[in-house]
Amino acid sequence: GDGGRRAGTGKMPGYRVEIDATRCIGSGQCVARAPEVFDQREEDGIVVLLLAAPGPARREAVEKAALLCPAQAISIADAP
Repeated sequence: GDGGRRAGTGKMPGYRVEIDATRCIGSGQCVARAPEVFDQREEDGIVVLLLAAPGPARREAVEKAALLCPAQAISIADAP
């Protein structure tokens, strides 16, 4: 089943952003690409996730941030 959702309603499938702070090296690439989604801790520069579900308008920036992360600490999961 598709949960009753129909194609063509204008809504893109949702997605979630996940971070692995243990992998983060504080490069700041994610903040540079999507500052409304990612931040860094003052004390050590480790990533902080501001929006776990940033919406379709920010998807491209979030994907670019994940791609550019040198520690591969960002992952994107499509919502069911």
